[in-house]
Amino acid sequence: MMNVFRRKAPRRGATIAAAAAAAAAAAAVTAAGPARAAGTARWLVLAAGGALLLAGCASAPPEHFYSLSSGAGAGAGAGGNAGAASPKLVAPYYIEVQAVSVPSQVARSQLVLSGANGRIELLEQERWSAPLGSEIQQALSLAVSGELGAIDVYRTQAPEQASVYRIGTTVQRFESAPGQYALLDTVWSVRRAGSSKVLTCRSVAEEKVDAGYEALVAGHRRAVARLAGDIARAVRGLADGSANGCS
Repeated sequence: MMNVFRRKAPRRGATIAAAAAAAAAAAAVTAAGPARAAGTARWLVLAAGGALLLAGCASAPPEHFYSLSSGAGAGAGAGGNAGAASPKLVAPYYIEVQAVSVPSQVARSQLVLSGANGRIELLEQERWSAPLGSEIQQALSLAVSGELGAIDVYRTQAPEQASVYRIGTTVQRFESAPGQYALLDTVWSVRRAGSSKVLTCRSVAEEKVDAGYEALVAGHRRAVARLAGDIARAVRGLADGSANGCS
């Protein structure tokens, strides 16, 4: 199920109107004669306060927050057991999904839509729940761990003598077109810690999507899952010595 969080913000127009009312009150007090200044000031302060109260009550359309990682990798992978309550002491693989680099055009909290002729659109009310690079990193970690039954030890101490596979990811393109497609184009690498052998590959996942932002985010989640599958196969290949290149 898609996680969508909503937050209401004060309406900008109402706030501006309240500020204008306060300014008008100040001007009227200045213009009033000495005899009427005190009474006029009290009346206008009450009026301005009422306008500010109305501004606080007014609200803009709610902000929606989306995540790429909710539910990713749950119950999947070799050795996975959705009903297990105790921690796993031994994993078939240990991985490090490192920080993901994304293009600066989409490295922001708003969803960025791709338009014709190189035009993009920033959606102020539709946002990621975390920076996009962090969203992809977490989603990849969960999905690859789920595929392999692995433990991600990024920024965590791995068991002594454990083989750790380091995964680096650079996003070349992250395109969003509601009602059309969600595209994830990445260059990634896998290397066993302590080894000089590196497998570097490119994955392009394009998913058709229905209209709507939830459908768009779901398409990006499927694209991340496809990328995770490619990476998981590479880890297995390096582990058993069968990796001869990118599949």
